[in-house]
Amino acid sequence: MFQNPFSFDGRIRRTEYAISHFLYYLLTVILSIIDLFIEIQNIIKLVGMIFYIFLIWFKIAQSSKRCHDLGKPWWFQLIPFYVLWLLFEASQYGVNKYGLNPKD
Repeated sequence: MFQNPFSFDGRIRRTEYAISHFLYYLLTVILSIIDLFIEIQNIIKLVGMIFYIFLIWFKIAQSSKRCHDLGKPWWFQLIPFYVLWLLFEASQYGVNKYGLNPKD
C-alpha cells in the first residue's frame, strides 16, 4: 500500500484510494486551521503552501491511478462527483492497459 504515491502510473484498490482521500482532506483541514488561528511568519506560510502543493499532487496522482483501475483515463477524475464513483466501484478484473490488477 502507498507504493509510489506521487506517481501517475499503475492501479490502486478502493481501500488505498479511500485512505488517501481521507488523508488528503484531513491534512488540508489541519493546514487551514493552522493558517487561520496561528499567527505565523511568512516563511512558515510559504512552507505550508509548498506542502499543500504536494498534497494536491498526491490527490491527483492517487485519483489517476484509481481511474486506471477502472480502465478509464486520468481525466475522468475531472467529472463532478466522479470521486464517489471512484470510492465505490469495483476494479476491472485481470490486466487492463494500465497494468496488473492490484488485488492479484
